[in-house]
Amino acid sequence: MLGHLDPEFLALVAETAQRLRTVFGTRNRLTLPVSGTGSAGMEACLASLLEPGELAIIGVNGYFGERLCEVARRVGAEVQAVHAPWGRTLDPGMLLDAQRAAPQARLVAVVHAETSTGVRNEIDPLKALQDTDTLLVLDTVTSLGGIPVEVDAWGVDACYSATQKCLGAPSGIAPVTLSERAVQHIQQRQVPVCSFYQDLSLLDAYYQGDPPRYHHTASSTLISSVHAGLGRLLEEGLPAVWERHARAGKRLHEALPEYGFELFAEPGHRLPQLTTARLPDGVVDAAARKRLREDFGIEVGAGLGPLAGAGWRIGLMGHNAHNRPVTTLLAAMNCLC
Repeated sequence: MLGHLDPEFLALVAETAQRLRTVFGTRNRLTLPVSGTGSAGMEACLASLLEPGELAIIGVNGYFGERLCEVARRVGAEVQAVHAPWGRTLDPGMLLDAQRAAPQARLVAVVHAETSTGVRNEIDPLKALQDTDTLLVLDTVTSLGGIPVEVDAWGVDACYSATQKCLGAPSGIAPVTLSERAVQHIQQRQVPVCSFYQDLSLLDAYYQGDPPRYHHTASSTLISSVHAGLGRLLEEGLPAVWERHARAGKRLHEALPEYGFELFAEPGHRLPQLTTARLPDGVVDAAARKRLREDFGIEVGAGLGPLAGAGWRIGLMGHNAHNRPVTTLLAAMNCLC
């Protein structure tokens, strides 16, 4: 294996970062594969950008919006949540109104693809924040590689994701990208970032410094896997990948009601790569998921929040965004419903 300061490894990181720029839709210099899952990317962005006592305005319409609030509180920020019901999309106008009422807010944070509900939130209207001193932070854990993500076009200042979903790589790496004004804010902080491990300025100096400055022992095997996953995705072409996810999701959305499932997410904002649905009458959640796993080799996610014990989260992401997994799942449904 390559060592964590081997020039060949750092060259691999640089090429991985360039591939991430393409997938993120950005030219941001600070674009890195952060060690850790998507939650590590979330903490790295919030810990690096927020100082104690600063205001964070956070859109909440599911579990991971709530997690953004929790992480922001833990780094010492004041949190103002802008809510929408689970299964419904956030109103960008409400987020912008909250910022206009509190122009001192350090950031507005939103989950693009809410993994708990299967809802896609509108991000493009929030580019109006570029005309303010408030940064825009975006969670693309479930969206990157599955639906269009346009960091630069949407005026996103900090964006993080995960590798095990639509990028089709192992878990353990959180892609992160920061705009130049976000980088400048970190450089002008009054107090040090509360986390040494997730200080993005230190990670930048490690991966992209000249000379590189040791920070931690990054996994060359994981980053090699991410590099390969991104290569496969880019070889297929982003529009083709998005279309493939759309086709698989559409087929599942159309078929599930025939088996008695009720789609949970708001029409017009449903994710193709993550489908949420209420269970048919007579289907017992845990028992049915256990049978799918043990008898058919299929794993579906349990419901969260209002769907806990009453619904499923079905992922068609990365390698599973094809016709065959949908066919296999629907065939197994015949034995359950």
